[in-house]
Amino acid sequence: MSKLNVLYEDNHIIVVIKPPNVPSQSDISGDKDMLTMVKEYVKVKYNKPGNVYIGLVHRLDRPVSGIMVFARSSKAAARLTEQIKTHVFKKTYLAIVNGLLDVKEGTLVNYIVKQNDNSSKITVKGKGKLAKLSYTVLEENKSKKISLVKINLETGRHHQIRVQFANIGHPLYGDQRYGKQDKNQIALYATKLEFVHPVKKEPMIFEHNPPNIFPWEVFKSVK
Repeated sequence: MSKLNVLYEDNHIIVVIKPPNVPSQSDISGDKDMLTMVKEYVKVKYNKPGNVYIGLVHRLDRPVSGIMVFARSSKAAARLTEQIKTHVFKKTYLAIVNGLLDVKEGTLVNYIVKQNDNSSKITVKGKGKLAKLSYTVLEENKSKKISLVKINLETGRHHQIRVQFANIGHPLYGDQRYGKQDKNQIALYATKLEFVHPVKKEPMIFEHNPPNIFPWEVFKSVK
């Protein structure tokens, strides 16, 4: 229980921080995943017998950290899933990208296709799914040639942020799949979630900053 960083919980939802390199759900690695950890947390804390229902309504890539919300009932899961489909559910990320962007605020629109090796690539309309995001450069570190960028996702495609920024020549810092093979941790953090509570119908906003370690510590905006 102590390993789980819980921001909020009630009978319907639980909002937690996913650490880097932890899968959102079980995969072939067999490593401990967030879905299992949340189930165990609820089972122990509330002394629930048998299987505990926890609904996975969205995911973060394994190396990515930040805010996730899980549903504690099938009704809550269905309603949150509907909010994702209708774009009521909003996700904001912070990322550090390599290089200094010429366009400090803009929108990236592409078509992305997922490949058999679990990577994604840019393709053309008709062959891939629409991928759209807007971004703002918050801060630059010219000596290290990296930029801190705030990203609002309008679609949730596989590896979308990583692929779209690599496509414009600014791969994410530490992205070993689409960027430099430098063995650094990827600098991508789910910093804000906005949605309507699936039962109470109240607007819910959760914000959390990345840890104050390199490379995040280089930027004043995240302290």
